[in-house]
Amino acid sequence: MTATLSSNTRPNASFNIDNSHLKSLTRIDIPSRLLLGPGPSNADPAVLEAMDRQPIGHLDPAYLALMDEVQELMRYVWQTSNRMTLPVSGTGSAAMEATLANSIEPGDKILVCINGYFGHRLVDMAERYGAEVSSIKRDWGEVFTLDELRKAMETHRPQILALVHAETSTGARQPLEGVGDLCREFDCLLLLDTVTSLGGVPLFLDKWGVDLAYSCSQKGLSCPPGSSPFTMSDRALEKLSNRKSKVANWYLDMSLLANYWGKGRTYHHTAPVNMTYAIREALRLLADEGLESSWNRHQATAEYLWDNLEEMGLSCHVPKEYRLPTLTTVRIPEGVDGKAVTTKLVQEHNMELGGGLGELGGKVWRVGLMGYNSRKENVDKFIKAFKQVLSEV
Repeated sequence: MTATLSSNTRPNASFNIDNSHLKSLTRIDIPSRLLLGPGPSNADPAVLEAMDRQPIGHLDPAYLALMDEVQELMRYVWQTSNRMTLPVSGTGSAAMEATLANSIEPGDKILVCINGYFGHRLVDMAERYGAEVSSIKRDWGEVFTLDELRKAMETHRPQILALVHAETSTGARQPLEGVGDLCREFDCLLLLDTVTSLGGVPLFLDKWGVDLAYSCSQKGLSCPPGSSPFTMSDRALEKLSNRKSKVANWYLDMSLLANYWGKGRTYHHTAPVNMTYAIREALRLLADEGLESSWNRHQATAEYLWDNLEEMGLSCHVPKEYRLPTLTTVRIPEGVDGKAVTTKLVQEHNMELGGGLGELGGKVWRVGLMGYNSRKENVDKFIKAFKQVLSEV
């Protein structure tokens, strides 16, 4: 019996969209760049090799074993024993939103400390979940003191305190000693942005009393973007379990995801299998190097960069005491077109340098030396090209 198409399903040969120009497209060809901006960083070749495998089912026993390994590795790199530790299927902003979606109910008070672009993003997200948001501010590139945080806590009495540990827009590292104890004194959860610090900057979530944290795959972990570390302490899980309303974001609801990443292995969504291969290998490489060795490498490479910049007569935006080793903001000299410099570096040297963001737009360049890219030979390549471009603009 021959199947025939009905008039409702028969293809119409008269297309409204002309695709003739699409037939001339060749296979994808991506230029090779040295990525020294705020992220992504270049992926480790071993990570790309791991990623370049056929996917398997997201409930395959081999994949479930990989999930366990990823969780264990994430606990190590964050120095936490949190059982709710997993990679969110999405970029770092998805993990960022997951911390707020799961910890906020309408009317909850949250205090956000703003000293850069990503503090503002936390405010925007928190407001969308119905939080009563308060904030304290410092100039972009500065950090908050423990006394300032205490006064703000006494004034606002929040249920959540949100801090950016590594502010990607400024290159500043927020000190955390004593902040967790302060939050417990005020019965408050501590939420931390570690997007630009995980893997390259000392992090001790349990020791510091951090309750919620998020990061990304494409910076210190040297993995393509798309699989983002997320963790919740038992204190945060207790707040989640006592909610009066459902988490307002189904995709990021940890009470549902726990059944997939926990013992139940209940289907929730189709996990990005190849990204799990990639982040598992990235985390394995970091564990193989050792956290302390990685932190020391990032610090040594950054100081080598800072010395070279000083020899060129350039200054960094953040005082050395609070400067991130993963990302350096360099002040653009008066009379220099910062955008022209970044453009020439890409076009003539296949090298990415970041421009300023938000209030620092046009005022600084952002140099990222993260993960696989944090090597002195990359600093040498950058300085050589940077000097040449500066002499030409």
